[in-house]
Amino acid sequence: MLKRIALLTSFLLVLLPSLVLAGDAPLTAGQVQTNLNFVWTLVAAFLVFLMQAGFAMVEAGFTRAKNACNIMMKNMMDFSVGAIAFWAVGFGLMFGGSNGWFGTSDFFFGGAVGDDAPWNYAFWMFQVVFAATAATIISGAVAERTKFSAYLVYSVLVSALIYPIFGGWAWGSLYHGNGWLEGLGFIDFAGSSVVHSVGGWLALAGAIVVGPRLGKFDKDGKARPIPGHNIPIASLGVFLLWFGWYGFNPGSTTTGDTSIALIAVTTTLAGAAGAFSAMAATWIKYGKSDIGMTCNGALAGLVGITAGCANVSPASAVIIGLVAGVLVLFSVLFFEKIRIDDPVGAVSVHGVCGAWGTLAAGLFDSAGFSLKTVGVQLVGIGACFAWAFVAGLVVFKLIDLVIGMRVTEEEELAGLDFSEHGANAYPDFHTVHLGSVITPGGSGGNASRAVDSLSARPVEQP
Repeated sequence: MLKRIALLTSFLLVLLPSLVLAGDAPLTAGQVQTNLNFVWTLVAAFLVFLMQAGFAMVEAGFTRAKNACNIMMKNMMDFSVGAIAFWAVGFGLMFGGSNGWFGTSDFFFGGAVGDDAPWNYAFWMFQVVFAATAATIISGAVAERTKFSAYLVYSVLVSALIYPIFGGWAWGSLYHGNGWLEGLGFIDFAGSSVVHSVGGWLALAGAIVVGPRLGKFDKDGKARPIPGHNIPIASLGVFLLWFGWYGFNPGSTTTGDTSIALIAVTTTLAGAAGAFSAMAATWIKYGKSDIGMTCNGALAGLVGITAGCANVSPASAVIIGLVAGVLVLFSVLFFEKIRIDDPVGAVSVHGVCGAWGTLAAGLFDSAGFSLKTVGVQLVGIGACFAWAFVAGLVVFKLIDLVIGMRVTEEEELAGLDFSEHGANAYPDFHTVHLGSVITPGGSGGNASRAVDSLSARPVEQP
């Protein structure tokens, strides 16, 4: 009996590994590549998602302490409400079966079925973080004086309508769509126009409608500086954004192959060149190397390379970044001169440098210079501005008429943290303004006490 058991055990030990291996056939090279594409696309999407944190820190650092919670709430909620709006409506308008102008299918992501469903989910995940990026760019330009309820409304409209329409013109064929602009040969690999200029021109419309912050311009229209409360936080936000850009640009391949190496290099060089030229320009113009403008110069270079990151050389990327770094400085000065208050420079970084990057993708195209290509790029730049700026003006004006875009003067003086959220970002610290000291919400305080104390302050207050 024992001998039979021993023989049976030996038989099973020999046979079992063969049975296991027979049921777990080795993956083919194609299956390995497919799995790698999934992993790369989703990791890239997660990196782009991290950019939300970068935007939040940049905006909070470049604005005053009394509005830090409001900045965090806006960046948290524009992604949250925007993701749902993009899932329900925006994705279908951008990538659904199209007449060239807008999609008419795949609403509520109805196309994610069948054997392709897993890849469709990965593709949607990558696209939703792009939509959120366009929406959150507006936040900085209208910071410190905009109603939170108004912000929620236009975040939904941007994610559901404005961003997807232009996105479909340029990228619709990536799924079921067929945009008219991409049919002309428009180059925008990762979104200098589709994401950044759309967000930047919307930010311009929002800043015009909501108006400048109290005390930003004197009686002669001359801009007065309103320093941010935490430059280290803003700088850390720029580093986070730069890190996230490696998902933004190389991730737009949605393929785990060798092409991502060149894209990573062009992205790095343009960002570095933008930081350097912005630093040098401020040093020459003002005698000091300015940290805030240097940070914006890095972002300008990154925005500038986003359209052409896959079709320009490393040397061209340096030129694109150098130009963007100088361009952002003079753009900021220009908008201040015409009395448009943009606390973080969002219009200049994303709108203006996005347009420059889109043009540069044609000028420095590795396939060779072509007037036709440059002409198509100019058409795309013009179409982007016309659509995003005009649609933005309409949306912001309607919101202003219905619920109001701007908080009251008393609420703005008290700070949006307290007036909009009943919160205080730094409850253990006093907030100092022009020699006066207030503690909004500190020690169990309430909104009325803070507003009352601020109401007695001078009218002109940065």
